[in-house]
Amino acid sequence: LLKRKVFPVKMAPPIPLLAVRGSEGIYLLNGPPCLTENERFTRDTGKSCKVFAFSKDGTLIAWCNGEKVKVVSVVDWKLVLSLDLPKTACVEFSPKNTILALWQPYTTSKDTGQGEPNLSLWDIKSGECVKSLFQKKMQCWCPSWTEDESICTRNVNNEMHFFENNDFGTIVNKLHLQKITDFALSPGPLPCKLAVYVPGNKGAPSFVRLYEYPKFGGPQSALANKSFFKADKVTMLWNKKATAVLVIASTEVDKSGASYYGEQTLHYIATNGESAVVQLPKNGPIYDVIWSPNSLEFCVVFGFMPAKATIFNLKCDPVFDFGTGPRNAAYYSPQGHILVLAGFGNLRGQMEVWDVKKYNLISKPQASDSTYFSWCPDGEHIVTATCSPRLRVGNGYKIWHYTGSILHTCSISPPAELWEVCWQTFCEGAFPERTITYQPIAGDNPSVEAKPTQAYRPPALRDKPVTSSKLHEEEPPQNMKPQAAGGEKPLSKTALKNQKKREAKKAAKQEVKIDGLLETVSTPVEKEVLPSFSSAASSKDPETEKKVKNLKKKLKAIEQLKEQQASGKQLEKNQIEKIQKEAALLQELEDLELGD
Repeated sequence: LLKRKVFPVKMAPPIPLLAVRGSEGIYLLNGPPCLTENERFTRDTGKSCKVFAFSKDGTLIAWCNGEKVKVVSVVDWKLVLSLDLPKTACVEFSPKNTILALWQPYTTSKDTGQGEPNLSLWDIKSGECVKSLFQKKMQCWCPSWTEDESICTRNVNNEMHFFENNDFGTIVNKLHLQKITDFALSPGPLPCKLAVYVPGNKGAPSFVRLYEYPKFGGPQSALANKSFFKADKVTMLWNKKATAVLVIASTEVDKSGASYYGEQTLHYIATNGESAVVQLPKNGPIYDVIWSPNSLEFCVVFGFMPAKATIFNLKCDPVFDFGTGPRNAAYYSPQGHILVLAGFGNLRGQMEVWDVKKYNLISKPQASDSTYFSWCPDGEHIVTATCSPRLRVGNGYKIWHYTGSILHTCSISPPAELWEVCWQTFCEGAFPERTITYQPIAGDNPSVEAKPTQAYRPPALRDKPVTSSKLHEEEPPQNMKPQAAGGEKPLSKTALKNQKKREAKKAAKQEVKIDGLLETVSTPVEKEVLPSFSSAASSKDPETEKKVKNLKKKLKAIEQLKEQQASGKQLEKNQIEKIQKEAALLQELEDLELGD
């Protein structure tokens, strides 16, 4: 008998769901290409649906409608769990869907003054409460689990408590430091790593330490340590491979008065003991920091507006600079092949969609008044939303393709409000990376590009030619990787530093030469024509002297523009027009000098 070859059948990737929560309840929307309401999920029309969450693998959804907490399976749409906890404000699943963590605001009894446990951990299969705990603050309310749920930790009275295999009756290990105010457990498989933050006290610096569980012998047992003085709070971000942490240290008040938002610094700490301060070339706040899913690069959005966005490698060296623009957020696609730089909140909602591998701009759509952005797990679509209470007018959401096409629009009519939208989560690898396309796909609106806005012009100037002027010179994108020409090795850090110094000296000498030439243009003419009355002439006609001074100033500016052009900088149209006027200005200067 002939053997038949059996080819593996490629399963079509699942269609992600979008959960929508608002004043009219909660419902699920089928993601692209369907974009219709999921009829298998019974819409909850509760008017006070406070919170919802998907499990890590996306197979369960839990929400609180103000009366009960419900858990439904997204696989067969059956009710898994129902709890009478109407005041629940936070919901979270453990990584393997074993435990459901619920948090309610902490309250005390009027009669006794005693509080009751407000953090409860429930076994999803049996529906029993495994443990009830006290957790007064909403910050860091949820215990953190490792990927396999073998270890769980939470911060209790400035001390880290560790549990194993979801046995919350026994504290297996403790990490005690002076005042631990924040922590971050590493993602991924064992060995488990922990980053803890201890604020400074009485002149001592703040510090972040990395530990490997259960090696908590003291400072010497730490994998890495980074101390710094300017920090009222920190944000700690692990990369996916758990090899390094980025720490954003923030102060509430900038003592120099330069920024309303306080002062921020960015620190890099690796588990091999290396640490560094990430040098940001532009002053101002740090708006956003995000790791690439490949764990080898990270993007930082920083500086006073227009803000810069730069990708750094693990040596904290810049790899690619996206220039300046109206942006305050960065979002990598789940597959890491696309990066979106956006300006939301008090900015106009402009988005820049970049191909990270080729560093090419794919599209530049605009989502005005957006308060929320999220990538779809398929890495092809995004959702932007205007949610209440951040904005109570114009609530709604849009689903886009990354090429700029709008595929679905939903507007919420007042007095109804939209509170939250969220994509269903999936396990890593559920959606493979697809080839990037630069052509907009068909949609409700094929390509919504950001339209250039014109400045207001008073009626008296509207019939006159427009003169271009800018408050800020925008910097174009540039590749920061050292380019080795002709097979030569790239320059070292010291060589690059010395090269920059030599270029700066050369530019300074050139500027001195220009000043000297301009002086010789004016002075010899004066001496030749009126050798004994040069000072008298200048004192007699101050108007002419003023014109000469202005002309010299313009010529000096033109020389600087010519230097920038020679160095490869792209000039604006009005700057090129200035250079073209150089000959006329020199002639005018000569006529004025001779006229004196």
